[in-house]
Amino acid sequence: MATPAPRRRRKKTAAKKTGLTGLRSQIDTIDRELVALMNERAEVARQIGHLKAASGELTYDPSREELVLDRVAAANDGPLADDSLKAIFRELISGSRAIEQHLRVAHLGPAWTYSHLAALHRFGSAVEFVPVSSISAAFEEVLAGHSHYGVVPLENSTDGRIADTLDNLARMPVKICAEVPLRIHHTLLAACERHDVHEVYSRPQALSQCRNWLARHLPDAQLIEVTSTSKAAETAARTPHAAAIASRQAGVHYGLSILAEEIEDIAGNTTRFAVIGHADAKRTGKDKTALMFEIEHRPGGLADALAIPKRQKLNLTWIE
Repeated sequence: MATPAPRRRRKKTAAKKTGLTGLRSQIDTIDRELVALMNERAEVARQIGHLKAASGELTYDPSREELVLDRVAAANDGPLADDSLKAIFRELISGSRAIEQHLRVAHLGPAWTYSHLAALHRFGSAVEFVPVSSISAAFEEVLAGHSHYGVVPLENSTDGRIADTLDNLARMPVKICAEVPLRIHHTLLAACERHDVHEVYSRPQALSQCRNWLARHLPDAQLIEVTSTSKAAETAARTPHAAAIASRQAGVHYGLSILAEEIEDIAGNTTRFAVIGHADAKRTGKDKTALMFEIEHRPGGLADALAIPKRQKLNLTWIE
């Protein structure tokens, strides 16, 4: 049996430097070591990519990537927060994956929609994002092979199922490869003061999720539906007396001011996104399975179908 390689440890400086100049010098030294280690890791990832290609395995393995991020959090003793370290490693994984394969990921666009943010959260920034105009278009991108994966909204904790996604899952031969739960924090954005807002633009779902806040704070404003939250931000940036409900990132992109944050009516507002593709997801032991089926139109048909997961001791979390 081969002897495992000893763990590489960071070299300690002979004496700890103090003062601003000394501390910055320490950071510079650590940064050089980090760069070397990250590239060493990327080289190992490249070798893994060659082995995957030789065996016909896919480059993208969401279960493995989640395991890596969980281990990073488990190994963290601070002072960095777990989410901060996960964000760093998510980009490291994304960059390493890009060495193996150039991935295209379709999402409801334009940039900085919540679908785009979910795609960023799952894939990191080292992929080619393909913004499309509708959920159906994201499915068609994947089905035609123009994009390797798509990210589409599946359900929202406030508004329930996303009908367009379920309809497309029923009629198109694509599979759910992974999920992305994303906390949705709606932000009111504008290029004017709140008292000057006459119109509020956003997607129907976003307007619905903020209806009570809007009724209290902007009761006279006209609510106008558009195709995406980013489109709403773009419209608000060029329209006098207009505001948008969108992400903070969309506001930064279009140069808008934040008039109010977290204006969603229900705290914990979460959208579950599905990553769609052509490959089956690997079993992890903590999986979720989505089934779509038809039953015979007779008394007891649904009860008989629901008895199957009970016999198999499977927990049902959502029935539509």
